[in-house]
Amino acid sequence: MKKTLVLGASENPTRVSYDAVRRLRAKGHEVLAVGLREANIFGVDIQKGQPQIEAVDTITLYLNPERQKEYYDYILGLQPKRIIFNPGTENFELLRMAKEKGIETEIACTLVMLSVGHY
Repeated sequence: MKKTLVLGASENPTRVSYDAVRRLRAKGHEVLAVGLREANIFGVDIQKGQPQIEAVDTITLYLNPERQKEYYDYILGLQPKRIIFNPGTENFELLRMAKEKGIETEIACTLVMLSVGHY
């Protein structure tokens, strides 16, 4: 299973990031979450800031491109194998930076990927 960081996680059940945490956990993935407020959803602690995390396979983004800028060094520094840009998070500057570092990028929807077995 893939160790996944949900960046832009929310405890609000109407947010897509909330459902992403739930569905990733249901599929057996190890899930870490970073958001604006500390909380716990589905047994996953949402952390604030930029916590150091080891061996991240995938970062799935739920931050708009403008909000991503403060996380560029953090995202690239975690050295994930893959970054998923969910709808509304497409950012060609970060895509280019990631590709230059050898990080796979996908413009896709994590929820759809999980539902069709392509995660």
